[in-house]
Amino acid sequence: MIYIGQHIEKELHKQQKSVAWFSRQLGCSRTNVYKIFAKKTIDTDALVRISKILKFDFFVLYSNEIKLSPNG
Repeated sequence: MIYIGQHIEKELHKQQKSVAWFSRQLGCSRTNVYKIFAKKTIDTDALVRISKILKFDFFVLYSNEIKLSPNG
């Protein structure tokens, strides 16, 4: 199971970007960024925006999950 918010937070820290920077890029408050980090799922439009901002394809995580699934 993918908890997308944790992956977003991990990638942000990996890139050494701050929560303040990320909130400015998204156009939301830091409080909302922390809410994103806590999310298990996220709207696809929001994930596209986040992927573009961080220049990381978060959809690959789901593709890999499908490929590795015994039912996939």
